[in-house]
Amino acid sequence: MDQALEVFVTVVEKGNFTRAAEELLMTQPAVSQYVQALERSVGTKLLDRTNKYVRLNKAGEIVYHHAKEILGLYTRMNSLVDDLMHRAGGNLSIGSSYTFGEYMLPHLIAYMREHYPLIRPTITIGNTTEVAEMILRHEADIGIVEGDYHDEKLHIEAFAEDEMVVMVPRDGRYDHLQELALSELANETWIVREAGSGTREATERMFTRYGVHPEHIVEFGSTQLIKESVEAGLGVTLLSRWVVRKEVQLGTLHMLAPNGKPVARQFSWITQKTPYHTKAVEVFLELLHQRRGFPKEV
Repeated sequence: MDQALEVFVTVVEKGNFTRAAEELLMTQPAVSQYVQALERSVGTKLLDRTNKYVRLNKAGEIVYHHAKEILGLYTRMNSLVDDLMHRAGGNLSIGSSYTFGEYMLPHLIAYMREHYPLIRPTITIGNTTEVAEMILRHEADIGIVEGDYHDEKLHIEAFAEDEMVVMVPRDGRYDHLQELALSELANETWIVREAGSGTREATERMFTRYGVHPEHIVEFGSTQLIKESVEAGLGVTLLSRWVVRKEVQLGTLHMLAPNGKPVARQFSWITQKTPYHTKAVEVFLELLHQRRGFPKEV
């Protein structure tokens, strides 16, 4: 691997040469020499520098983007070769959408850590679009996304069905009901996730399916904030049954099936299109399909 690329990426992400030198256990002049050598190699300056900051210029943005991919591929190559001689272990980078990542993945990771202690997982949470972009940029080994996501550059495979239900406040209006025509909630304030979220996609698909067009919509980027807002009486929402397990058990929120049946969607895993996976990824995929460590549903 060209060490100049690693040094350059570290300088960019740390924001200056001094912090990069500390991270890499190098002297600051050595870091500068590596960056200068890379700039000579590509034939142009890559950084705008002052005494206070280091910033990428246009050429630097191109090099940084590709350097991240090169370093990711190099790490992956070493992991695959190392796996030929060792049991499942090493780093496992997981990108996950909010519903699965915040409410199901912790249980799965706990099970994996107990049975495969040599695997070292790291988790990044984002919406479905952000997770897919992480895989495309080689920033994660595997991603978990919600809903109907398609990308010809990625391998996408469904592994579980998710049921989504309408959540309403415990204010007496709906407490006696288990199901309700969605049209009866058209005048409510609907609290929805941001564009790019699998939950937002499922909500809009539900509105279209039942011909409902709410006049009042509030958009929040946090599932926990949405639950708290519904509990406070701000409005109603559509969420996964996994997300509201505790609130339903505690009785702080009330669950309704829209038009008598939950809204169904898929959880899918995504990877690069390749026949080669590290043993850590293979173990994780096996646990996904076996549902090992999954919490109990409501």
